[in-house]
Amino acid sequence: MKPFGRLLDFDDALAIVLNAVVPVDKTESVSFKTLFGRVLAEDLRAIMSIPPFSRAAMDGYAVIAEDTFGAGRRSPKSLRVVDQIFAGDAPLVTTEKGEAVQIATGAPMPAGADAVVMVEETERIDEQVNIFKAVYPGANIGQVGEDVKQGEIILKQGNPFDAGKIGVLASQGFTEASVFIKPRIAIMPTGEEIAPAGQALKPGQIYDINSHTLAAVVGSNGGEPVKMPIAEDKPEKLRVAIEQALENDMVVISGGSSVGERDLMFSILEDLGKVLFHGIQVKPGKPTMFAVINGKPVLGMPGYPTSCLINGHVLLAPAVRKMARLPVEAKQPTEAMLAQSVPGSVGRRQFLPVKLVAGQALPLFKESGAITATAEADGYLDIPANIDILEKGETVRVFLFNG
Repeated sequence: MKPFGRLLDFDDALAIVLNAVVPVDKTESVSFKTLFGRVLAEDLRAIMSIPPFSRAAMDGYAVIAEDTFGAGRRSPKSLRVVDQIFAGDAPLVTTEKGEAVQIATGAPMPAGADAVVMVEETERIDEQVNIFKAVYPGANIGQVGEDVKQGEIILKQGNPFDAGKIGVLASQGFTEASVFIKPRIAIMPTGEEIAPAGQALKPGQIYDINSHTLAAVVGSNGGEPVKMPIAEDKPEKLRVAIEQALENDMVVISGGSSVGERDLMFSILEDLGKVLFHGIQVKPGKPTMFAVINGKPVLGMPGYPTSCLINGHVLLAPAVRKMARLPVEAKQPTEAMLAQSVPGSVGRRQFLPVKLVAGQALPLFKESGAITATAEADGYLDIPANIDILEKGETVRVFLFNG
C-alpha cells in the first residue's frame, strides 16, 4: 500500500480542477418552462420598442397640455370629456383643443393629447372635468422606447436566466431562447458495501447516499447529473465502468479513494490518463483525487457521506459552474456569532457544517459518515489551517449551502 504523496493545499487543488475543466460550447433552444437558470448562448436584440406605443403612466385624463396652463385650485380649467380608454383598448378619437379623454394606467395615448393629468388633480362633473393643476407636454406619459429601443441588445450572451430576464424575453414576444447545454456529469458510486435504494440490504451493506447528494449538487449548479450503476471494486469492472462514464463531460467517483482501495483506483486512473493530485490538506476530504482522461476531468471523492457532500460543495460545484458557464466565484458568506468553541485542525484546512439559530452558528460535530450533519446544516465554516481554536462568541463567516 502506497502512502499519500504530498498533501496539496486546497486552493491549489481547486485551481488544478478549474484549469482542467472546459466550458460547454454546444447550444440548444429551450422554452420558458425550462429556461430558469440556463445560460444565454447569444446576444438578444429587441425586435420591438418597449413600450411599443405612448401610454399613460397614471390614471387620469389625457389632455393637450396647453389647455391646462394657468389651472389652479381657485381657477380650474374645464374640459369636455369625449372618450374613455382602458389598458388594452385602441383609441378611437383624436383629442381636440378643449377636450379630455379619461384614461387608465397603461392605456395607449389618444392622438392629439400630449400629457396626462393625474385623477387626484381633477374633479369630474357629468361630461366635464375640472383641472386643478397645469401639466407640461409629456407629463405622466411613458414614451415609445422609453424602456427598450428596437434593435438594442436586451440580454447579453453568458447571462443566466432569472425571473427578471425571462420577463425581458417575454416582453418581446419570444417563446424560447438559445442556451448552452448543461454539462453532463456522470456520478459513479463504487463498492460492494452499498446498495441502490429499493433493494434489500445484504449483511454489512448500506444504501447508496452519495449518488443522490452529489446529483443534487450538480443539478443546483447548472449541470445535468447522470447516475451510473454501482461499480464493484474489481479492476476490470471498475475500468469498464469508468470508460462508460467517460461518455459524459465529467466523471465523479465516490468511494475507492481511501486506504485499501485507493491504490486500485489510482492505478486504473493513471493507466487510463493522468492523476493530477491525490490527497488534499483539508478536513474532511483528505483522500480526494483528480485525474484527466482523454481531456475529461475525473474527480474521486471520499466515500463517507459528509466528506463527500462537503467536498461536493467546495470542489465539485465550482467545476460544474465553470463548465456550465455560470459564475464560479465563491458564495458570499453571512456573518454569525459562534455558539460554542471550535478546535481547529492545525495543518489542515477545515470545512465544518454549522446550523444557524437566531443569528448564531451552531457547529455540528459528527463523524464523516454521519449524513445528518449536513442535513441539519445551513452552511459551513471555512477554518484556515493555522487556526488552533475559534472561541465561543467570535464573529465567523458562514458559507451557505443555498446562498
